[in-house]
Amino acid sequence: MKKINLQNFQIQGLPFAAFQPYFEMTAEQLENHGAMMVVADDDTAPCRVSLAHAAVGEELLLVSYQHQPAHSPYRATGPIYVRKIAVEASLAPNAIPEQIRCRLLSVRGYDIDDLIVEAEVAEGAVIETIIERFFDNAQVTYIHLHFARRGCYAARVDRA
Repeated sequence: MKKINLQNFQIQGLPFAAFQPYFEMTAEQLENHGAMMVVADDDTAPCRVSLAHAAVGEELLLVSYQHQPAHSPYRATGPIYVRKIAVEASLAPNAIPEQIRCRLLSVRGYDIDDLIVEAEVAEGAVIETIIERFFDNAQVTYIHLHFARRGCYAARVDRA
């Protein structure tokens, strides 16, 4: 008999307030912060605040973000996009945004000490299966999703 798993999860975007000051900066100020404004030239630029793709012609911030601030060997930063008109995502439990569903993902499960204890590369179309498997491991406290091809941070997943 197949086990029925009732593990609920919550995917979280980033808070817009952390990026709002960048939208007031000049190009020179942005450059001093290692950031820049770009315009979406296709409909695949993934905003990490709204967890939605930007529309063609939409202005975005491209900035390095410390997605893993933990004091561990896995501390990490990487590039992300933030839409100038982003509204923070408010996803229902177990909901998967299209920008995650349509990409190849690197999935990393971290323990209470912020060390990786599970890792997998999978298509976003089957991400629920990976999340369920990772959260079946009691050591996994939270999960980070990354876009595997470019390595960019996508979102955090917590138990709901």
